[in-house]
Amino acid sequence: MAALKRTLDDSSSNHKPKKSRTESHKTDQLNPTKTSSLLTAEVDFPRGGGTSFTPLEVKAIRAEAVKEANAELFEDATSEKKNRKRKRKTGGESSMTQSSDSKDKIRIEHLNYKRLNVGMKIFGQIVSILPLALIISLPNQLFAHIPITNISSQLTQNLERAEEEDEDSIMDDDDDKEDEKNVKDAIPELFEIFSVGQFVRAVVSAVHQPGASNTSGIDKSRDEITKASKRVELSLIPERVNAGVSKSDLKQGFSITAAVKSSEDHGYILDFGISDVSGFLPQKEASKGKLNDTKLPIGALLNVTITKMSANGRTCTVSTDAAAFANSCLSEISSVTSVLPGTLVQALITSVHPHGLNLQVLGFFDGTVDRLHLDHDPALYKVGKKVKARVLYDWSTSSPPKFALALVDHIIKLRARLGVDKDETESGKSVQELYPVGTLLNAVKVLRLEAERGLVVEVAPGVEGFVHISHTSDDHVPSLSTSGSWKPGSFHPARVTGFFSLDGLLQLSLKPSIIQQKYFQVGDVEVGEVVKGTIKKLTDSALFVSLSGGIDGVVWPNHYADIALKHPAKRFKEGASIKCRVLVVDPERKRISLTAKKTLVDSNLPVLSKIEDTVPGVVTHAVVFKIYEKHLLVEFFNNLKAIVPSREISDTPKSQLSEAFPLGRVVRVRILGVDEGRVTASIRRATSNFEVASDISAIEIGNTVEGKVAEIHKDNVVLVLQPSHVRALLSLKNLANHRGLSVPQLRVSLKVGEKLDELVVVTRNPEKALVLVANKPKTKAAALPKGSSITMESVAIGQLVGGRVTRHTRHGALVKISSNIGGILHYTDSGDDFDGLSLPPIDSIIKAAVTGIDSTKRQLTLSTRHSRMYPDQVHTVVDREISSISDVQIGDNVRGFVKNIVEHGLFVTIGREVDCRVQIRELFDEYIKDWQGNFQEHQLVKGRIISVDIPSKKVEMSFRSIEAAQRKTSSGITLSDLKEGQKVPGSVKKIEDYGLFIQINNSKLSGLCHKSQLSDNPDADVAGALRGFREGDKVKAYILSIDNRRISLSLKPSYFSKEDLEEDSEEVDDDDDIEGQGGDEGLDQDMDEEEDDVEGSEAVDESENDEDMQIDLEHMKIEYQSKNTAESTVSKKPSTSSVPSLALTGGFKWSGDAQNQAEEAESSSDEDDEEAGQSSKKKRKRKQIELDLTGDMHTKTPESNADFERVLLGSPNSSFLWIQYMSFQLPLSEVDKAREISRRAIQTINFREEKERLNIWIALLNLENVYGSDETLETVFKEAARANDSKTIHLRLASIFEQSDKFEATEEQYKRTCKKFGQSSKVWTLFGEFQLKRGNVEESRKLLPRSLQSLEKRKHLKTISKFAQLEYKYGEPERGKTLFEGIVDSHPKRWDMWSVYMDMEGVQGDIQSLRNLFDRVLVLKMTSHKAKSFFKKWLEAEKRIGDEEGVAVVKQKAMEWAQRASNAS
Repeated sequence: MAALKRTLDDSSSNHKPKKSRTESHKTDQLNPTKTSSLLTAEVDFPRGGGTSFTPLEVKAIRAEAVKEANAELFEDATSEKKNRKRKRKTGGESSMTQSSDSKDKIRIEHLNYKRLNVGMKIFGQIVSILPLALIISLPNQLFAHIPITNISSQLTQNLERAEEEDEDSIMDDDDDKEDEKNVKDAIPELFEIFSVGQFVRAVVSAVHQPGASNTSGIDKSRDEITKASKRVELSLIPERVNAGVSKSDLKQGFSITAAVKSSEDHGYILDFGISDVSGFLPQKEASKGKLNDTKLPIGALLNVTITKMSANGRTCTVSTDAAAFANSCLSEISSVTSVLPGTLVQALITSVHPHGLNLQVLGFFDGTVDRLHLDHDPALYKVGKKVKARVLYDWSTSSPPKFALALVDHIIKLRARLGVDKDETESGKSVQELYPVGTLLNAVKVLRLEAERGLVVEVAPGVEGFVHISHTSDDHVPSLSTSGSWKPGSFHPARVTGFFSLDGLLQLSLKPSIIQQKYFQVGDVEVGEVVKGTIKKLTDSALFVSLSGGIDGVVWPNHYADIALKHPAKRFKEGASIKCRVLVVDPERKRISLTAKKTLVDSNLPVLSKIEDTVPGVVTHAVVFKIYEKHLLVEFFNNLKAIVPSREISDTPKSQLSEAFPLGRVVRVRILGVDEGRVTASIRRATSNFEVASDISAIEIGNTVEGKVAEIHKDNVVLVLQPSHVRALLSLKNLANHRGLSVPQLRVSLKVGEKLDELVVVTRNPEKALVLVANKPKTKAAALPKGSSITMESVAIGQLVGGRVTRHTRHGALVKISSNIGGILHYTDSGDDFDGLSLPPIDSIIKAAVTGIDSTKRQLTLSTRHSRMYPDQVHTVVDREISSISDVQIGDNVRGFVKNIVEHGLFVTIGREVDCRVQIRELFDEYIKDWQGNFQEHQLVKGRIISVDIPSKKVEMSFRSIEAAQRKTSSGITLSDLKEGQKVPGSVKKIEDYGLFIQINNSKLSGLCHKSQLSDNPDADVAGALRGFREGDKVKAYILSIDNRRISLSLKPSYFSKEDLEEDSEEVDDDDDIEGQGGDEGLDQDMDEEEDDVEGSEAVDESENDEDMQIDLEHMKIEYQSKNTAESTVSKKPSTSSVPSLALTGGFKWSGDAQNQAEEAESSSDEDDEEAGQSSKKKRKRKQIELDLTGDMHTKTPESNADFERVLLGSPNSSFLWIQYMSFQLPLSEVDKAREISRRAIQTINFREEKERLNIWIALLNLENVYGSDETLETVFKEAARANDSKTIHLRLASIFEQSDKFEATEEQYKRTCKKFGQSSKVWTLFGEFQLKRGNVEESRKLLPRSLQSLEKRKHLKTISKFAQLEYKYGEPERGKTLFEGIVDSHPKRWDMWSVYMDMEGVQGDIQSLRNLFDRVLVLKMTSHKAKSFFKKWLEAEKRIGDEEGVAVVKQKAMEWAQRASNAS
C-alpha cells in the first residue's frame, strides 16, 4: 500500500512535494478511474528486490529529500546572516515553507480504548498471571486480558477434551478415568508457560463497553489493574497473530511466535499458524532462556528466531535464545502484513515534533514515535538519522498503512526499565522495585501536560511518571492548562499508585486524599496493628469490615468476641464503626483477616507473626485453635501456631481439655522453645510471677544457688533461681530437716516469695528446663563449752552457749542450758532480719550469744543474731537491736512483733525490754470497723515512733502513713491552746432544743452554745433562732469558760466587734479548707473517751451507736405518753414505730437488759438536765418534773403480767415487748402461757408489720426447740412457713438448731431446705458454711457442683464466689484462690470479683500474691474511675502489709497508667 501511495502521488509529469495523508485521500477521491488503472499495473514488491519507480522518479524523490533536510538543518544559520528587511521577507517565505512542511508531517496520535479495534496487532507485556487469564500492559497506559482459551489452538483443544471427558466421567470405566487423568495432567497452568514481565505479540479479539462484567477468568477480581483490563480482550493464537506472514518471509533471523504442537524424541514440533510450514525446536535449544530443562507442555507459546530453513521449504529450525530474539532486526519484507508487533526494524527519522517523531520504516512505510517512547527530548533527534525501532502496533484502519514504534531502551532490549541507582545496594533494580506501589514522593516535577489526559512528571533523573487528569486533585478538573497549578516546572507531592510496565512509567496520584491514605494496598497493613473500620456486611459465615483506602478485612465467627456469640447481628450493625486488630495479611490473595476479641485488641503483649519472633521466655496472647487428647494447638498472628503439652496447660490435671479450653478462647502463654520450626508454649508458666528461663546450660551440678519460692506443692517447693530465673524443685522434707521443723510446721511458716539460699544443685533435666536442689549440709558447729561446765560465775557477755528449746512463751523461747541455768531468747533477738523469722522449734538444739545475765533468776538473755554471735564478720543488719528505750527516737521507723491485742489497740515489742503501744486511731489511714481481725499475736509489723516518754518508759507507735498523719496533726488546736475570752471560728455540728454544738475549726474539739447565749435580747425568740441554723453553718464563737474539759461558747453579738465580723467574712475560704482537713473518719475508742472528757454531757460522741441511744429515749417518751393517755382529754393513736423492731439476726436471748437501758436513759437525762443552765427557773422545774416521770417509768421494770399488759396497750406492734412477756413466763414454768402469748402476739400485731410478726414466729420456734417436742416444733415450723416467707423460716430453723448444738438436726434441715429451695444461692452457701465450720471439708466442697446443677446460670458466678470466700475463712485458702482464678479467667471484666479476690488475698497477708493480682487486672481495659479505685486499694494494701518500696512502685504505675490512657484518648 505504501508503494501504491507513492505511485498515485507521483503519477503526473510534474514532481510535486510529498502530500499529507489528507490530501492524498482527496486525490484518490477525485481520480477514481486513474487509481483503478494504476492498481492493476503496479506490483508492490517486484522479484529481485527492484522498485516500481522509474529512474527519473527515484532521482526526484532523492532531490526532494535533500531539500527538506537542508531546510531543517540550515534554516537557522541562514536567517541569522540576513538584514532585518531581508529577514521579514525570508520569514514570510519560511512560514510558507513551514506550512508546506507541516502538511508532510504525520500526526502523532495516542492509543486509547476508542482507537483499539478488532484485528489490530499489538505488542504487550505480561504484568499478572491469573488461573484463567493473563493481564497485559499495552502502550499508552492501557491494559488488556487474554483468556486461557486464546493462548493457542492446541491448549484450547486439550481444555475442550478435558471438559467433555468430565461430563462423561460418570459412564467411564477405570481405564477411561486413567486416560482422563493423563489428559488433565497434560494441561499446563498458565504460570508454567508464562512469566511476569514476558513480552508477547497479540491481536485484539474484542473490545467491550465500559463496565463489562462478563469477562471470563477475571470477573471476581478486586485488583484495579485487572478491572482495567476487562475492556480489551486479546488473543495469542499463532494463526491470528501471524496472519499475513508469507512462507517467503521465514528467513534466517526472522522472529516469530509459535505454539508447541507435539513433543518428539529430539525436539518439539512447533505451529506457526502458516500453511505448509512448521517449526522444529531441537532439544538442546529448548533449554535456553527461561525454559530450563523442564519439558515443554503441548500448547505452550514460544518467542523463537528462525535459524535455518530446510531444503524442501516445509520445516524451519528455530531457537528460543532470548538475546537472539531481542536483537533480530528485520531489513526486508514481502508485504506490509509481514511486519509483526514487537519486530525490530530499521527506520529513518523524517520529521521531529514536540510530541514525538515521524519515521520511514523499511524505506517505504510511515511510522510515529510517541514522546513517551523516546529516551530523550525529541529536539535531540536529527532528521535523516537512521535508527532501530521496535514496532508496537499497526494502525490497521489507516490507509496507507502506518505503524507506532518505540525507541526507548527497555523496549528495544526487551527488558524491564531500570531506574536510577539510589545507592550501591539498589544497583540494577527496576523502576517498579525502586518505587513500589504506595511509595510517597515528596516532590515530583511537572515536565509537560496534555490538557485532556494528564501530566507527565519527573520522579528522578531518568524516571518519569504519569498522572491522569482525574488524579490531579480531589476536586473535578475538566482540563489542564499551562497557567494553572500544574504548570511545567512546578513541584507537587505524589504517591505511586501503579506501574505501566510496557511504557516504563510510574502511575502517580496528586490527590491529597490518596497521599494521606494510611493503607494503599493489602501489603501496607501490618500484622498485629490495631485498626478502626466500618462494618460493611454481616453474613452467616463472616463479618466484612471496610478499612482505609477501600481495603476490606474479614472477621471469622470464632473471632467475633472473647466468647461465642449466639446472635452476632445484635452486636454488629452495618455502617457502625468497629475496632479490630490485624490477625493475618495475605498479599498474594489480597486478603486481610481481623479479630474483634477484646483481649487481643487491647493486649499490650508482643505480637508474634513469624517464627523469628518466637523467642523463648516471651509472654503473649494466643487463641486455642485445636484440641487434642494430650495437647493444645494455639494460634498467634499470621497463622503462626504453637503446641502446648498437657503438662504445661495447668498445675492441676484437666480431665476434659475441651471444657477448660474451648475453641477460640484467648489464653496467655509463654514461649518455651523452637525446634525446627515447631514452637512449644506453656499456659501454666505465663503468670507474672513465673519468670523462668528455659536455658539451664549455665547451671551445673554442684553449684551453690539461691532462689525465691514460686509455688508450694504437696511434697516439693518450686523455686525460681536468682538471677538466672531457672526453675528448680526442692523437697519439703529436705527443707524441714534443715530448719528443724516438721513438714506441717514448714507449710505454715513457708511463704511464696520467701528467699532461700545455700542451695546445692544435685540434678539437671535439660528437656524440662528443670534442676533439683537441696539444702547445703550444715557446717560442723564450733565447739561449745559443755553445759555442765557452764556456771553463773564463769559465763560472760558475748560468750557462745548451746542449749535445748523447752517451750515457747509470749516473751520468747525458753532454753535449757544446763541443769540449773536457763536462758530466754526474745523474738527480736532471733535474727538480724525479721522477715520470715520465727522462734526455733521446741526440742531443737541452738547456739546463741549471751547478751544479759540475771544471777538472781539464774537466767541468761540470749541472742541468735549473727551480728552478736560473730561480731568480727561483716553482716547486713536489716532490723537493728533495741536494748533499751533510749535507743528509740521520735520519727524512727522500726519493725516488731505484735505482743498483745487489747480493746484500745495493740502492744508491739520492738526490743527485749521495749514495748510500744499503738492506739486504734494509729492503726490505719482510714476507719476500719473490725480492725482486730487484721492482726494476730507474733505478727511482724512496721511502724513509726511518734512519742517517747523515758521516765515512764512509754513509747507510742503509729502504723499510719506520713501523709495521713500530717493531715491529722497539721496545725491542730488542742485544749491547751484555748482560753476564756478567746474568739474562735467553727461550724455547727449538731442542733438540739437546748442549744448548738459547735465544732472548733482545725481541731477535734467542740463545745456547747446554750440557747440563752444566742442573743443579747432576753425576750428574743430563741426557738426560732435555733431553727434558723443548719448543720455545717460557719459561725464565730466566744469562749465563756473551760471547766473540767467542758467548753461553753456564746454567739451573742455583744462579744464581737465590727472588725471581728469583717475578719470572719474574710476567713470563710480558710475555714472551708480547715474544715475539709478535719474529718471525723477513723475515730477510735480512745478518741471517744477524750471527747467524753472534753464535752461531758454537753457534747455528743459521734462514734457511739446513735441508734441505741435513740431507742432508749423513744422508749422513755412512749411510756410517759401512755401513762398520760388516760388523763388526757384528747385521745391520740399510739405510734406503731415508737418501740424499736427486734432484729433476731444473731443469737436469741430470752432475758433482756431493760434495767440497764433504763439506768442509761436516766443517767443521760440527768446530764441533759444539769446542762440546761440557769436561764429560767420555770423551765428548769418543768423539765425536772418531766424527767422524774420518765425515770419512774423506767426504773420499774415490768414485774407482773399486769405491768406487761399495761405496756403492750401503748405498743401492741412491738415484738420486743411481746418476747419479753413470753420470757417472763418461762422462769415460772408457764410454757403453755408463753405459747398462748405468742399466739396472741401474732393475732394482735398489724399484718403490715411483717418483720415484727416474723420475730414472734422465730421466738416461738426457739421456744419449741428448748421446751417442746419434735412434733410440736414441726407443727409450729409448718405454720410459720405458711405465714411467712418459707425460705426464711427454713433457714432460721437451721440456725436455731446450730445455735443449740443440734448439728445432726441442722444438717437434715439444710438438706431439706436445699431440696425445696435448690434455686437459691443463699441456701447452698449457708449449708456450705455450716459444713466447713464443722470441719466437713469434703462434704462442703461436694455442695458446689450440686448447687451449680440446680441454680440458674446467672447465679453461678455469685455462688462460686461465696464458696471461694468460705474456703478462705474456714477451709484452704489455696482452694479459694483456685476458684477465684477460674472466675476472673472466664469473666475478666467482673471488677467486683477481682475486688473480692483481692480482699481475700489481703487477709492472708501475702503481699506478693496481691501485687500479682493488681498487675493482672490493671492490664485489662477499664475506665479511669475503676483504675483509680484499684490503685487506691493497692496503695492501701502496700501501706498495710507491704513496704515503702511497694508504695513507690504503685504510685509510679498509676502515673504510667494515666499517661497511657491520656495518649490513647
